[in-house]
Parts: sequence; structure tokens; C-alpha cells
Amino acid sequence: MGMSFVEDLFSLKGQTAVVIGGTGVLCGEMATGLAKAGAKVAIVGRSEEKGAKRVAAIEALGGEAFFVAADVASRESLTELLNTVLEREGKIDILVNGAGVNSPTPVLDITDEEFSRILDINLSAVLRSCQIFGAQMLKQGRGSIINVGSISGLGPLSRVFTYSASKAAVHNLSKNLAREWAEQGVRVNTLVPGFFPAEQNRKVLTEDRVAAIMGHTPANRFGDADELIGSTLLLASHAAGSFVTGVEMIVDGGFSAMSI
Repeated sequence: MGMSFVEDLFSLKGQTAVVIGGTGVLCGEMATGLAKAGAKVAIVGRSEEKGAKRVAAIEALGGEAFFVAADVASRESLTELLNTVLEREGKIDILVNGAGVNSPTPVLDITDEEFSRILDINLSAVLRSCQIFGAQMLKQGRGSIINVGSISGLGPLSRVFTYSASKAAVHNLSKNLAREWAEQGVRVNTLVPGFFPAEQNRKVLTEDRVAAIMGHTPANRFGDADELIGSTLLLASHAAGSFVTGVEMIVDGGFSAMSI
């Protein structure tokens, strides 16, 4: 019993996962975790160089992955991505929506253009992707969508105004889709990372900012990207997570449980 029970519960053997944003630090680790659990993983992003690096890292661990270039701002590009993966693998079991942009622009200085651009990539692109891939999953009668939210989607975070607003909307969108599709076997959940030193937040991580974050994080440290893997596997696995939909899975070292 023991290990084989755990392996059966979390195994993704024979499954296909698409990780949009898989060229980045956090979603790249999530992609690695999915591959190590047996899934064939499509790493999706704009940078072929970063994509190739992640594919090589996964293959070095004995996993299977391939890179597909796509632009989340374009419905055509996402449709092409769906078709590319379907031609290759025949189905899509798991989708991670993790592409995102950030900006530290002060509230009064945010232009309409900047606001629209960030909302388009962080929110509209998630809807586009869920529509395109969700339709395929509904046809299959099952699927798991993991949208990457943020701790700033639960409570507003200073200095990342537009990002916070867009992520709060992603949390809400995910719950709405979960409710819409639960009966047809398609699950939609939000993975909520706390503070992980990813590329996009480095520019706002000044010394006083880090001190403020640590003062509000009971674990008193940043998260490591591979600490998202366990939660990802739970949400992805149809055996382990079959009745889990519409949840916000928070991985934040206690940040959201902290007041004073």
C-alpha cells in the first residue's frame, strides 16, 4: 500500500498539461512539478530561450515537455496553441494560467493605457484562455484549470495598484467559472502565492519593503518556487482533487492569517 496509494492519488501519467507563463520562475517550477508527476507539459510563453531552458531542465529529470510560443493578448494565438497541443497529444487535462505583468506606478500617475494593458494581460487573457481551453475540456467531460492569483487579490497590496485589482478579478472570475462548469466535470481553482521573489516583483522589493513583508509573514521568509508544487498537484490531480473546485489555495507562509 503506502507509496503506491500516494502515487496513484497524485499521478498525472498519461495526462497533458499546458502551462501558460511556464517560461517564468513560479510557473516554470509548477510545470516541472507537473512533469515529475508524469504529465506531458507544454511550456508556453514568448521567450523561446527561456522555454528551451525549462524544457531541458524537465527532460534532465526524466520528464516530458515541449515549448510552444504564444501571445496571451491574441485570441488567435491562444486558439493556435490549443490546436498545436491537441494535434500533438489529443487532449488537454490541465491548464495553468500564469502569465502576468506588474507595475509600481503611483495611483494618480496610472494612465488609461497602462491600466488597460495590465488588465488585458492579467485578466482578459485569463478569460480568453479559459474560454478557449474550457470549451475543449467541456467536450472531453473533464479538466482542471488552475488560475494563478495573488495574495494581493485577497487584500489590496500597496504599490501594485493595478496588479492587485486585476488579480482580485481573477479570483472572482475563477469562482464564477467553477460554479458554471462543476457539473460537467471541469474544475477551476486559484493558486494564490504569497511573497516569492519572482522577476516581476524584484523592482519593488526595496529594503523597507522587504522588512514590511517579513513583519507580516509568520514564516519570516520568502517562499521558494518549488513550494508551489504540492498545491499544484492537488489541484491538478483528478484523483486527489476531484471534488475541489472554486477554491483559493493559499501558499503564503501565513501572510493572509496575520493581523497585528
